[in-house]
Amino acid sequence: MRAYALRRLLALIPTLIFASLIVFFTVRMIPGDVIDMMMSQNDISAGQKDREQLEQALGLDQPMYVQYFRWLGGAVRGDLGHSLWQNTPVLDQILARLPITFELGLMAIIIGLLIAVPIGVLSALRQDTAGDYLMRSLSILMLAVPSFWIGTMVMVFPSIWWGWSPSLVYVPFLENPLGNLKHMLTPALILGMSLSAITMRMTRTMMLEVLRQDYIRTAWAKGLDERTVVIRHALRNALIPVVTLIGIQAPLVLGGAVIIEQIFVIPGMGLLLLDAVGQRDYPIIAGVFLVVGVAVMLINLIVDLSYGLFDPKVRYR
Repeated sequence: MRAYALRRLLALIPTLIFASLIVFFTVRMIPGDVIDMMMSQNDISAGQKDREQLEQALGLDQPMYVQYFRWLGGAVRGDLGHSLWQNTPVLDQILARLPITFELGLMAIIIGLLIAVPIGVLSALRQDTAGDYLMRSLSILMLAVPSFWIGTMVMVFPSIWWGWSPSLVYVPFLENPLGNLKHMLTPALILGMSLSAITMRMTRTMMLEVLRQDYIRTAWAKGLDERTVVIRHALRNALIPVVTLIGIQAPLVLGGAVIIEQIFVIPGMGLLLLDAVGQRDYPIIAGVFLVVGVAVMLINLIVDLSYGLFDPKVRYR
């Protein structure tokens, strides 16, 4: 397993370089120039000399490929550059926001699994019953309704009807764990419900396939109770594709967190990215995408390594 994990980690390097190339050059094609924004905000006349001085001060006067290799060299050393607006290290800002987004994403995945797996298993065991049709319809509804729409409705209608709205004051977990969970629970629940829809359908499909296998029929024939057959024999094998799906959903969690953090005023990486895009703060945008890319690749590596826990036949070489 060590050799396999090492090969996978080494394979991440060219992937990250290719992804960084796309992000670095793409973000500079966003309409709107950061120099114009700075000069208009500071009431500086848009003279050519002023523009050249500001570009030189920010390091934007060099050709784009020179800027990229300079940024890449710094990233290899752990230096993702400085914000064009605050002149603060990008890595410090990301490290301050990363645990918040990680907490939101982890809570959303846990909530999604707690919803999807039991309902998916029950739906498979009660195939074609009224409960099965109800659960399948619920999953389709959650697939059709985007999480940001639900978040907006949760913010608007309860405050109009009942005078209640979710807390919008973020409290760090170490300062007040209960206050932090109170603030994060609603957005995590909304994001988790959205993620649970496809996981629920995958769990149901795989359980139906596994329950038709010969070894499951043998277990029933031996007189084993339903709980033992379902949990010890069927569910373990049915969860392998579900675990794969969790790895695929990791980018969806991070992507959904961008909008959810904006709606619920959560100071995570999503809010940092939106602010950076609005200000055309290129180093922050590139740094956030690089960290997110590394996180997604590591999550998928962990998912691949976890197959051995569910299927003893899996061997890594």
